[in-house]
Amino acid sequence: MKKATPLSKTDIYLLEKRLAYEFKDKRLLELALSHRSVGPKNNERLEFLGDSLLNLTIAEALFHQFPDAKEGDLSRLRAHLVKGETLAEIAREKQLGDVVLLGTGEMKSGGFRRDSILADTVEALIGAIYLDQDMFCCQNKVLEWYESRLAGLDLKKAGKDPKTCLQELMQEKSLALPAYRVLNESGENHARMYEVECRLVNVEQVFCAIASSKRQAEKKAAELALQYFDEEVSGN
Repeated sequence: MKKATPLSKTDIYLLEKRLAYEFKDKRLLELALSHRSVGPKNNERLEFLGDSLLNLTIAEALFHQFPDAKEGDLSRLRAHLVKGETLAEIAREKQLGDVVLLGTGEMKSGGFRRDSILADTVEALIGAIYLDQDMFCCQNKVLEWYESRLAGLDLKKAGKDPKTCLQELMQEKSLALPAYRVLNESGENHARMYEVECRLVNVEQVFCAIASSKRQAEKKAAELALQYFDEEVSGN
């Protein structure tokens, strides 16, 4: 369970190891982890800076990776990579929820699990690394964090919502569109969880997923359905 108190030396050491970056100015690190709920000394300005740095870094990487891609495709790919959901995934990989500094109210309501807070923290860390070092170091660090995501990009599919991809696939096969239904809702009001099923015509298997919003649960269920078709095509 995360703490509301300032980070210990052990917290800092372990976090820097996960980030693969050692801050010269530890105050910048602590500021980057400080949500606005802790008071006026928070990470919002660093988040603003990091957002711009992230967009530039990813735009440049995509520009070189896809030399023949059109502007619209590059914009779609960038939006996919810098969106809050992707940033929150990176935050969880680095276990930022264990060290983000929150006010009492946010901590009690589970803010350390919230995608928006985690995503903002990643952006703030990017801004902090830039100020602690320089642009070259900052961009290299971002590219390290995004290495597998950039390597796995498919120009035709990446950036498209799984529900959209599944719908297009069904249309290609001249089949009825997917049907989604909420099976169950659970948890407290501030931490609701939704279980959703996705059913497809002529497919016996039902694809179920759980997430903190109906939309996210539907997207996860659609991803499972897409995986099913990929495996069917590959013969696995």
